[in-house]
Amino acid sequence: MTPGGWLRLKNELYRLVHKERPELTQLINWAASNGDRSENGDYIYGKKRLREIDRRIRFLQKRLENAEVVDPELREATDQVFFSATVSYLREDGREETVAIVGLDETDVRRNYISWTSPVARALTRAREGDVVMLRTPQGVEELEILSVRYVALQTGLEPEPQ
Repeated sequence: MTPGGWLRLKNELYRLVHKERPELTQLINWAASNGDRSENGDYIYGKKRLREIDRRIRFLQKRLENAEVVDPELREATDQVFFSATVSYLREDGREETVAIVGLDETDVRRNYISWTSPVARALTRAREGDVVMLRTPQGVEELEILSVRYVALQTGLEPEPQ
């Protein structure tokens, strides 16, 4: 994953462990002290939400522990498409599109961040500027002409959106 994606997951883990989970356990303890737990909505919902948070915490810990962080700014200069590349390409209908190839946890349609496992990313990977690649879609095969390949820092999602 990219450094921004790693930071976003790390911040989510911190928020869950140090803010949401302690607040929720406090609510559950309060609800349990009210007596009958079988019909206590706060208690039942709290326990369910606690299980969801604990599941997400375990997932994030494993994901961060096994993550390989690839910083696009530290890559050696190349015109070949690999993970973390920002690629501009021309579609057959004349539309120019720009996408960044990122990890599974970082995909973001609004920013045009696509997963490295997506069909477009797979078609673009290992190609070079000026190459024409074939993209197989449900409508048939489409040619994509690669206009530019850059390795630049990507937005993390933590900074304010441009107005």
